Amino acid sequence: MKRLWAPWRMQYILADKEEGCFVCRAFEAKDDREHLVLARGGTCGVLMNRFPYSNGHLMICPYRHVADLTDLDSEERIESMELLSRSLDALRAVMYPQGFNIGINLGAVAGASLVEHLHTHIVPRWEGDTNFMPVTSDVKMIPQALEELWELLHPVLNEEADPPDGG
Repeated sequence: MKRLWAPWRMQYILADKEEGCFVCRAFEAKDDREHLVLARGGTCGVLMNRFPYSNGHLMICPYRHVADLTDLDSEERIESMELLSRSLDALRAVMYPQGFNIGINLGAVAGASLVEHLHTHIVPRWEGDTNFMPVTSDVKMIPQALEELWELLHPVLNEEADPPDGG
């Protein structure tokens, strides 16, 4: 049997599981870094995915706890697209991806693990980013700590620093 050691996961495994919506909790909290909130708009915000499919996996979410795209008002729809665009620019400036998967899963049968709070996924992609680990071991390798990436993306999304030259 092969073993992969990830001792930092014990904190999550042993922690008490909170009731309710983690997206709502993140936006209600004051500590954006702790809750991986990258940017806040008037009606929507950008969160890092705590359990990413790929390094840089972000989510655009309305503040309101709504489940369906048709539940958004026009201001939320417009701002979510603006935040999506800004997120793409920030990911390009910091991570140099060669492409993106962008999507919304509506309902559990469509793949949504968080059914009650609408969110749009942004997953940066690179040529060859699927390696042998998912194929042979059903394991994904994430090459960068979430907190480290938060420190790089947060100032770019909030225009606190000049983004590095594109790559």
